[in-house]
Amino acid sequence: MQRRRTRVMKRLFDIVLAGLGLISSAPLWAVIATCVKLEDGGPVFYGQERIGRGCKRFTSWKFRSMTPDSGRRVEFQQARQNDKRVTAVGRILRATAMDELPQLWTIFIGDMSFVGPRPLMPAELEVHGSGEIEPLESIPGYEARHEVTPGLTGLAQIFAPRDLPRRQKFRLDLLYIKKQSFLTDLRFIALSFWITFRGKWEHRGNKI
Repeated sequence: MQRRRTRVMKRLFDIVLAGLGLISSAPLWAVIATCVKLEDGGPVFYGQERIGRGCKRFTSWKFRSMTPDSGRRVEFQQARQNDKRVTAVGRILRATAMDELPQLWTIFIGDMSFVGPRPLMPAELEVHGSGEIEPLESIPGYEARHEVTPGLTGLAQIFAPRDLPRRQKFRLDLLYIKKQSFLTDLRFIALSFWITFRGKWEHRGNKI
């Protein structure tokens, strides 16, 4: 009963906050779109198929922050700190999380939440420093992540460095799933706003 009440409160909060965010950020969308287009003439938005709660697939949209051909050249590889595929405009967008603004719509319609494990791509792989490739499905905690709605921010997104191996990030996700509460979500959202205000999203693990 308590868990169900938490889910209802979480969903209502997501709808209200995402709706307000979409309305208030509308002028900023035009500015960002213009900057992205003027830099290299490529597409403004970048969409990827992701896996949500119950393994439901959905498209996650962002303002494009990498070179137009980055997805074709390095498919299924997560971005790294100081990634050379990131454009000049993209560096600003990623540091302030402004590239994530289109995901407010994804949250509004219920495919994502503000707080939860980061949604993964189908067939995404973990590439280790040695060059060894590991399917994410084989990492403990993978299945449990799909029992909850994925989130824009969360324990792993806030406190884990970008290059931290997925095995360790999944442990943080599992900790959130076991301990989640509405008050915890509010705390993570407040921390995320603070990180955005300081432009520190690209300095994972050293933001607070």
